[in-house]
Amino acid sequence: MDRMIYLSMSGAKATMQRQDTLAHNLANVSTTGFRAELQAFRAVPVQGSGASTRVYALESTPGYDPTPGPVAATGRNLDVAMKGNAWLAVQGLDGTEAYTRGGSLEVSSDGTLTTRNGLSVMGDGGPIQVPANSEISIGEDGTVSARVGNGRPSSVGRLKLVTPEAPLNRGEDGLFRGADGDLTADATARVQDGALEGSNVSSVETMVAMISAARQFEAQTKMMQTAESDEKAASQLLTMN
Repeated sequence: MDRMIYLSMSGAKATMQRQDTLAHNLANVSTTGFRAELQAFRAVPVQGSGASTRVYALESTPGYDPTPGPVAATGRNLDVAMKGNAWLAVQGLDGTEAYTRGGSLEVSSDGTLTTRNGLSVMGDGGPIQVPANSEISIGEDGTVSARVGNGRPSSVGRLKLVTPEAPLNRGEDGLFRGADGDLTADATARVQDGALEGSNVSSVETMVAMISAARQFEAQTKMMQTAESDEKAASQLLTMN
């Protein structure tokens, strides 16, 4: 009887964790360049004396969905959408290099090219600096040009674009990093200026998955109630004997 209760309990807990992942995806359905987290259940044997026959379910996130999101034109000269599997290199809050698909850029008060979240955009030689009161344009190859007044545009740097050969690791800050450290710039990577890539989360599919998870949680709960009632009935039979 305890096996039935244990399996139902661990299954209900894993379903709750799956709901958290789905809710996180749904909350980022409008986040620029967001990659949906994937969910998967796996069976893990319980370690310890007398527990070799016990197995519990564990919810894991094996990675992210690499499917590109929809690209929408914005007409803004500081918006870029990465093409193919290209990623934009930025400097995380911890000082390490990280990668994102969110290409909505801005210029800070000190002239640093940053993301909407204030992260410095990396170039070939570090964070990109632009002249004050200049008009910025970004080429297809990631070249950043600045024009002051009526002068001619001049290159001030080039976006560091990488094309990972293996899936990246998502950090707690929502940024992605290479499993073996910083990646080298890909000279063939391209961007689309004046456009942004949306989230690849499907709100309809995520809502359906959340409903399915809720029903699965109810089934696990009913299984625990059934196990409890069966145990009470067995105890009554033993008492009568």
